[in-house]
Amino acid sequence: MMNSPGRKLLSLLPLLLLGAVVGAAVPAPLDPLKVAPHMYTLELENERVRVLRQTIRNGETPPLHAHPERLLVYLQTCAWLEDDGKGGEQMQSFKYGEVVWADAITHGGDTATVVQECKVLHIELL
Repeated sequence: MMNSPGRKLLSLLPLLLLGAVVGAAVPAPLDPLKVAPHMYTLELENERVRVLRQTIRNGETPPLHAHPERLLVYLQTCAWLEDDGKGGEQMQSFKYGEVVWADAITHGGDTATVVQECKVLHIELL
């Protein structure tokens, strides 16, 4: 029979593994705050959440960076053209205050074609 400290460790193991996975969700070298500080600023960070403010300007080309799954909150109406993966482009647009879920992604190197400067909050749950 296992002693009480051993049982406690086994009961904490899933939480420790989850913490390792979440902590590894965005590799430090690809953190937007580190590679694109001209586009991302830290608004809030604690043990539960990290909130980044992104400013997208026409003609800027962000370096390669990564995001975990997150909520996006559009701080103004935003519209831009994106590659549709078929050799064409499609318009993406979001209204002021719109909230959307975004999957984890690693991206960069594409020049922004926004209609006007766009501000977005990225809310990452830790």
